Amino acid sequence: MKLLVLGGTEFVGHAVVEAAVARGWEVSVFNRGRHPAPDGVARLVGDREGDLAALAEGRWDAVVDTWSAKPDAVRTATRLLKGRVGAYAYVSTVSVYVYPAPLGADEDAPVVDGEGDDYSAVKRASELAVLDAFGDRGLLVRPGLILGPHENIGRLPWWLNRIARGGDVLAPGPRDNPLQFVDARDLAAFTLDGLAAGLAGPYNVVSEPGHTTMGELLAECVRVTGSPARLRWAEPAVIEAAGIAPWTELPVWVPPGKEHDGIHGVDVGKALRAGLRCRPAAETVADTWAWLRSIGGEAPRRADRPSPGLDPEVEREVLAGLTG
Repeated sequence: MKLLVLGGTEFVGHAVVEAAVARGWEVSVFNRGRHPAPDGVARLVGDREGDLAALAEGRWDAVVDTWSAKPDAVRTATRLLKGRVGAYAYVSTVSVYVYPAPLGADEDAPVVDGEGDDYSAVKRASELAVLDAFGDRGLLVRPGLILGPHENIGRLPWWLNRIARGGDVLAPGPRDNPLQFVDARDLAAFTLDGLAAGLAGPYNVVSEPGHTTMGELLAECVRVTGSPARLRWAEPAVIEAAGIAPWTELPVWVPPGKEHDGIHGVDVGKALRAGLRCRPAAETVADTWAWLRSIGGEAPRRADRPSPGLDPEVEREVLAGLTG
């Protein structure tokens, strides 16, 4: 297949390009050229919000688009490529479901209307742009939490680096709090398989609920880093009382409740029936640590996202109040 990837040098886009090249597909990437493209691809240089001259000509069997900023960029791209592309896959998010999404929300759950400039609305407006231009040739891939090598948000890298430093580590409980995420490489594989099979419409693309737990994830971080760190577990009420923000200051973690259900309790039956396969969490953790070490330990960060992680002084204060 001839594949065009809009982006293609960071995290999910990087995983898509690597997977497509490994399949022997003919791959082109369109971006601003600020990061090196994976080997084996053709590079088209331009700007999603301005210079699209490099996309004025050419035909492709499929497009993969991971854009998460202004939906006008997706709308412009779909209109420009319509008639020259077989199918259009847009990497969206389960955040398009009306908050708080109920436990077990599937693709028929109510979605936001796409009005406004918050993340959910922007992603939904971009979905609508794809459907408007490509109809039943538009594939809407809706992941939840995405982890794995090349992560440029910094969630799993923060935990790995914090645990690698050793000492007492504030671990947000309960230990058996179930987690649901997708490795970027598994997300890429499903997207490419879906394009090859002619899938269309929305798919929740994330592991099954309870793929791992907070306890298992952090234990794997301890194991792969070889750190002497000691996990000190704190109940959600303790963390809340300290004013610590879930998800951002303690990445990945959300306490049990409605917000947790919407993030870590999405129904993925449709994607599983279509072939989604998710690797063990231990493999994602180990491979992410190996990648971090290969680049010197400091993960790249997206400028449009806040840096995750807990202030060391806040951590010390909470740890000092724990017993046991």
